[in-house]
Amino acid sequence: MKKNKIYKLVIENLKTLIGALIIAILIRSLIIQPFYIPSSSMEPTLLVGDRIFVTKYNYGYSKHSFPFSPNVTNKRYFFSSPQRGDLVVFKTPSDNRTDYIKRLIGLPGDEIQFIEGDILINGIKIKRETHNLETKVYCGNFILKSNTYIETLPNGVKHLATYNKEGTLKNTQKYKVPEKHYFLMGDNRDCSKDSRFLDEVGYIKQLNLVGRAKIIFFSNDTRAGSLLKLWNLNNSFRIERTFRGL
Repeated sequence: MKKNKIYKLVIENLKTLIGALIIAILIRSLIIQPFYIPSSSMEPTLLVGDRIFVTKYNYGYSKHSFPFSPNVTNKRYFFSSPQRGDLVVFKTPSDNRTDYIKRLIGLPGDEIQFIEGDILINGIKIKRETHNLETKVYCGNFILKSNTYIETLPNGVKHLATYNKEGTLKNTQKYKVPEKHYFLMGDNRDCSKDSRFLDEVGYIKQLNLVGRAKIIFFSNDTRAGSLLKLWNLNNSFRIERTFRGL
């Protein structure tokens, strides 16, 4: 009798755990997913140690919406087009597994080119204004000597972008964005592997879009201390970045 009760209790607990796991997977796949920022490629917008929420429904759903990108379909459902200036999480074309986050600059059919350090979209130079950034900009563990600008994209979206004072990428080929593809760049222009590097990242397929970054919900300066060192959180926890919209 006791064995039956124990057996029933175990089964009920397993049902509860499985149900909770299914709900968690559905929320993560269809609604919202947390991500950690491990690199400097999006500074000053996103810093190493930022934790962000990414909404999954903005651009519809594909196999990359789900854990491990199960190869069940090569279609995108309920698609809605991303806009210039969106902070987009996507799977890199090189392995279709690694998550990157960059800013969307070019739409299908656009022509993108750097000429003398200026960005031209369809032959028109985007507006940019000098911005006095009060914080340091890193590339890995190195502090960059950089210039920061407020750039305005053709749709009016403004964002910060940082360029090295010396050795910045000034001139590129003309990039023609294919149909159902997008051109994305990191805000830390000279510390970002992105669509400019066609052999490594290149144009991003519509299928590879994962979601749109919406908010920083937690931020810990890993250079000041690990999150596990609770006694040091007063030095590493960036409270001013908590719940900052993107």
